[in-house]
Amino acid sequence: MEFLHTMIRVTDLEASLDFFIGKFGLVETRRINNEKGRYTLVFLAAPGDAAQAAKTQAPLIELTHNWDPEVYTGGRNFGHLAYRVDDIYAFCDKLMKAGVTINRPPRDGHMAFVRTPDNISIELIQKDGSLPPAEPWLSMPNTGVW
Repeated sequence: MEFLHTMIRVTDLEASLDFFIGKFGLVETRRINNEKGRYTLVFLAAPGDAAQAAKTQAPLIELTHNWDPEVYTGGRNFGHLAYRVDDIYAFCDKLMKAGVTINRPPRDGHMAFVRTPDNISIELIQKDGSLPPAEPWLSMPNTGVW
């Protein structure tokens, strides 16, 4: 068995690409535009997985953009995606400076949550354990839900 991808339907492809590539740092590995089916698929990988994804197509996130407008509800019901990061404080700081809300700050130096423009939760986990608790994260309250 081999994990291939997780699919997320997105309402605004450009806003989602700005989030996942421009702010979050993923890499686009391929794109499929299907005129007959009226949709676009964009496959994304973490930078450290991009070489493997090019060979095996795994592990990936597939953004599905249906060209005809639809309303998607229950983004929180999806559950969440999770990524391991080298420095959770630096990564959260980068996201905040790019305008992303940190819904659950990394107060424990180990875990944080953010949300995509379509309200999909993303969990961030500190690589190799936890960093020592530090400000401003230690006293930062939760914002919204994750």
